[in-house]
Parts: sequence; structure tokens; C-alpha cells
Amino acid sequence: MASAPVDSTAFAVFDMRELDEAGFDAGLASAGDELAVVFFWGHDCFNCEIAKKAMLAKPDEIRALGLKWFHGNVYEHRELGRRFMLHGVPTWFFFHRGKRLGRATGWHGLAQFEAAVRAAREKIDAVQKKL
Repeated sequence: MASAPVDSTAFAVFDMRELDEAGFDAGLASAGDELAVVFFWGHDCFNCEIAKKAMLAKPDEIRALGLKWFHGNVYEHRELGRRFMLHGVPTWFFFHRGKRLGRATGWHGLAQFEAAVRAAREKIDAVQKKL
């Protein structure tokens, strides 16, 4: 049985840079001071395709979140799935300066994703207030 082609439109629209296990940390470092998000997905993942379509339906709202986007195919790069103890995709991890701040598992709508982004930003703000 052949794999279905991957719709990479969302990767292009949101300028998502692909990460693998070898370049993961360097890739995140390229985000600098921006809030980075890594979209973990896999080939033939129905829910991943649903998430991408939902994101593409609201591109302005997604861009307004001000994220530096990355993506990683954990079916192809299994070490990423092991490193982050993923039990399912789609999953998004939020990072700032290489530090993991939180995650969103599954696409449960834009409002829930926005709440995960807000929670990550609140963690950044809390750290900066301590400095």
C-alpha cells in the first residue's frame, strides 16, 4: 500500500523549517528571541492533515500569533518522537531560547491553540520579570 502524498502547503504558507534529529537544536537556536513552535506530524496521519487544513483556513489568525515555525516528521525521524516522548501526533511544542515551555496535543481548534501560545508567552514573561 503506497503512502498518500503529504500536503506541504501549510509548511510553505507559515514558512515552517523542517527539523530532523541532527539539526534540531541548531534549528531552534535560529529562532533567537522569538517564540518557536515545532509541529510534530507524520505521514498518513489523518489528524495531522486535518490540523494543517484548519490552520490554512485561518492563516491571518495563525500568523498573528507571531511564532517562528518548524516542523518534524516523527514517523521519518523516530528519534525526535523518542526524545520528546510523543505518543501521538499532531503535537506542537513551544520553545524559547531552546527551553521547552509547553505543548499542545491534537488540534482542538484555534482558541485552544491560542491558549497554549498565551501560556508559553506567560512563562517567558515570568522568567524575564525575575531577571
